[in-house]
Amino acid sequence: MSSVEPINLLGLDSAKLVELVGQWGGKPFRARQLQRWVHQRGVSGFDAMTDLAREFRQQLAAQCYVSAPPVSVEQRSSDGTRKWLFDVGKNNAIETVFIPEDDRGTLCISSQAGCTVACPFCSTGYQGFNRNLTTAEIIGQLWHARRVLQADAPSARTVAGEPGGADRVISNVVMMGMGEPLLNYDQVLGALRLMLDDNAYGLSRRRVTVSTSGVVPMMDRLGQDCPVALAVSLHAPNDALRDRLVPLNRKYPLAELLAACNRYLEHAPRDFITFEYIMLDGVNDAPEQAAELITIAKQVRCKFNLIPFNPFAQSGLKRSPMPRIRLFAQRLQDAGIVTTVRKTRGDDIDAACGQLAGDVKDRTRINERLPHRATIAITEE
Repeated sequence: MSSVEPINLLGLDSAKLVELVGQWGGKPFRARQLQRWVHQRGVSGFDAMTDLAREFRQQLAAQCYVSAPPVSVEQRSSDGTRKWLFDVGKNNAIETVFIPEDDRGTLCISSQAGCTVACPFCSTGYQGFNRNLTTAEIIGQLWHARRVLQADAPSARTVAGEPGGADRVISNVVMMGMGEPLLNYDQVLGALRLMLDDNAYGLSRRRVTVSTSGVVPMMDRLGQDCPVALAVSLHAPNDALRDRLVPLNRKYPLAELLAACNRYLEHAPRDFITFEYIMLDGVNDAPEQAAELITIAKQVRCKFNLIPFNPFAQSGLKRSPMPRIRLFAQRLQDAGIVTTVRKTRGDDIDAACGQLAGDVKDRTRINERLPHRATIAITEE
């Protein structure tokens, strides 16, 4: 019996798949055929790949497999949002959310089992951190969701202007689930390349978004390696408050972050950075803080996405009242800044922004080290 570990083909981008097939004497076009079977058609059984030679299929069956992480739970919201809990082994689970809209279908995927950034308003942060996900586990969320959604909606139309064949029910992918994507850079990069590959998912760079809390060196690398749309979790207009709301700011303060945003814009598929700003009652929603954001907008081409906070028990934080959120948005809009207020979706199944928690066996003892995060965020001067 061979001791060689079988290869999950979901984890191989185009270059790696060509290399693997080449080791067996196969031509690059064979790798492209295989890639289309796996990612575009969602086929996991090699016998079904009928235009591949029988010997090649036998070799694949002997040395490879195609498998997403198993689903432990699937939930459906009253608003159509769907959430999957994926088992990633050793009592760890991650969450993935699909949000349907009239003009798009957005899949929010996770990059880590847990998160080390420890923002006090994010449920994932309270779970701690166990490990980075592999490329196969990241792309497996898209692979599984696409198969399930296409099976449920066989008449879904292709999104206008998007390549990739019929039944494109997932038109956008956002890396805004559990984890900080740029702290798992190499594995995320492999997944991004598959999302963009015309022989895999064929998504436009404008329709794939990486959200980061501000890992400056990796922002620079992403701009060089695989520039996609970028969202930055800002959440505060100055260093004093952001140090408490986004602890990574202590390592990469606002001046460095904004400079990195401008460098990224030199390569980005969109001509703006999206700044995400969670609205916390009495914390970051005052008129003077809106004025500080206007100053930031003069330094970086951007739009603001205001996110009503989705409460969870451990945080001790409250959502800003909607009239105050609307007034805050209006101040930014009056200054000529494109500003939207995110519609809360899936909160009845804990699938809304900031609510993803999964099930993480923490290796960081984060709740022992940071037991008073929410209190500090509100009261520290």
